[in-house]
Amino acid sequence: MLQELLSGLLAAVAYGVIGVLMMALGYVLVDLATPGRLRDLIWVHRNPNAALLLVSGLLGVGVILTTAIAASADDLVAGLVGTVAYGLLGLVLMSVSFLLIDALTPGKLGDELSSPNLHPGTWVSAVAHVVISVLIAAAIW
Repeated sequence: MLQELLSGLLAAVAYGVIGVLMMALGYVLVDLATPGRLRDLIWVHRNPNAALLLVSGLLGVGVILTTAIAASADDLVAGLVGTVAYGLLGLVLMSVSFLLIDALTPGKLGDELSSPNLHPGTWVSAVAHVVISVLIAAAIW
């Protein structure tokens, strides 16, 4: 019983580290998409556009990673590898969706993300992130 508890704790730590790293990478990707520093836009300037896009990315990563972990059964190594692979895939596809939406719409969405007024294009990109994550989660399951 103690061995199972320790194995479970080790798995939780390993998956937690992967989750933190994937969320950090997601943060960096959103930071690259926005003019200025993301931390200042959200925490100093209270920018709703930057916050919404970051939240949608973090939520999307969470959905993907949670599904990958749940689907990994009892094989920790395969589960960790799958979680990283699906997490990276999700981040790549979310980034591509942002670039695609930006290319197909007028103006620069990155510039709108630094605007103090909530822009409808941010909602479009945010929902695309969530949809992509749900699709990847369904493909995992």
